[in-house]
Amino acid sequence: MDVVFTLSGGHIMPLYDGCLDEGIRVVDVRHEQAAVHAADSWARCNPGRVGVAAITAGPGVTDGVTGIANAWRANSPILVFGGQGPFENLRRGSLQEMDHLGVVRPITKFCDAVYQTRRIPEFVELAVRHAVSGVPGPAYLEIPMDVFMGSAEWEEAPVPKIRCEAPRISPHRDDVRRALEVLAGARRPVLMAGTSVKWSRAAAAMNRFIAETHVPTYTNGMGRGTVPPDSPEFLNRSRREALKQSDCVVLAGTLLDFRLRFGRAIPEQAKIVQLELDNTLIGQNRQTDVPLVGNLAGSFEMLIEEMKNQSLHFDFSAWRDELRAVENEAEARAEAALHSDESPVDPQRMCRELRDWLDTLRDPIVIGDGGDIVATAAKILPVRGEGAWMDPGPLGTLGVGMPFAIAAKLAHPKRPVVIVYGDGSFGFNGFEYDTAVRFELPIIGIVGNDGAWGQMMRPQLNLYGEDRLAAVLLQRTRYDKVVEALGGHGEYVTAPGEIRPALERAAASGKPALVNVEIRQDREFKGGIYV
Repeated sequence: MDVVFTLSGGHIMPLYDGCLDEGIRVVDVRHEQAAVHAADSWARCNPGRVGVAAITAGPGVTDGVTGIANAWRANSPILVFGGQGPFENLRRGSLQEMDHLGVVRPITKFCDAVYQTRRIPEFVELAVRHAVSGVPGPAYLEIPMDVFMGSAEWEEAPVPKIRCEAPRISPHRDDVRRALEVLAGARRPVLMAGTSVKWSRAAAAMNRFIAETHVPTYTNGMGRGTVPPDSPEFLNRSRREALKQSDCVVLAGTLLDFRLRFGRAIPEQAKIVQLELDNTLIGQNRQTDVPLVGNLAGSFEMLIEEMKNQSLHFDFSAWRDELRAVENEAEARAEAALHSDESPVDPQRMCRELRDWLDTLRDPIVIGDGGDIVATAAKILPVRGEGAWMDPGPLGTLGVGMPFAIAAKLAHPKRPVVIVYGDGSFGFNGFEYDTAVRFELPIIGIVGNDGAWGQMMRPQLNLYGEDRLAAVLLQRTRYDKVVEALGGHGEYVTAPGEIRPALERAAASGKPALVNVEIRQDREFKGGIYV
């Protein structure tokens, strides 16, 4: 454990004292939600480690629930220490006492309390073991105040070896052979690389498999960046067309959830080969033809090995090239918007300017925190490597931007860290710029400010009409001034030609910075674009 993210609370003060003794960095934020989000990001930025947050009792825990839930859906291995009133006063109504375990149990892999000081190390190891085993996820450990402040002799409280990586489990060899039989019978296969590729550290093995088979490959979730953008097999604008025509889909850590219409995005007659860390995720929402359960790196290695054993050769490059033509057409259609000179700024032009600036940086990490603007950015900004893009994940939690960025910058101090904000999402944890200023973390944010909750405004307009809009309009607030007031650097942009110079000034400031860009408010969707 290198760092603990926290917000000061009386129930957890002994933890800070221990961190100082052990040289563990304590990073205090302005909201418990942000502390847990930061722990989530730390785990994503440091494969093989867990992120750690400490939150005080009562409202401290309830404030952190959203962060725990987000880590639960994103499969991030984190350990959250929660405070509680003294054990000797349990059920007597201590300050901030409540049933925290009942609140967080449904959204954790491990949830328990320890009532003897000497057993704290034992419970920490147990919590971490649960967090990293199978499909990773959050663990929650409650320690009452008097137990935390208690004492024990060293020989009574041995610290067990804590392993932050689960044993590597491999699929059955017969299932690997069956998967290759299915692939041999396919003419138009597609590979979908998702979150479990990251947690399995499977990118290298998966890319060897892709290179040998030339199977067209798409990424989603934390799978983004696991396939290099210059790989001939990597595609990102033709997924819908590819799935419609596919006769075999290899799901590599990709769930058949809402992002694939609960399996309906895949033709009924198409075969499915599913690689997953845990058997409980196999066949969710749709039957799987061949399951490969285990570490995904091991699964891909076994596929490659078995191809060699059987002298099997696959070449789906002709199918890949068909899809590449679809990609090129889609990019050509988007080209005009990428160079639009209108003001307020076209959102796609804003993202293109950001893309061109990012291309001048070395190994940037980009974090998406918003709705429309992040969806647009995801289509335009290439992800140059594994871990170079982070977003909330399937829970769709707004407010992750600065908490994720703080942990990313602490984990990789030499890499530029950039946040793409919507103006709505900035309102959740924008005050964490204060944290970035205090810890001297020169993080750069760019906010697409359209004065609205755009993703909600358009369907509301379509359903109820202009005169019935409610709870979807915002002001074009000067968020740059907010950041300046917190001690950071602010830039305000109203024309597309101003974006790149503003980004460069923000970077040169050496401070946490925000570029506030007034973008066009899109109210309708016509001809494939928002207008």
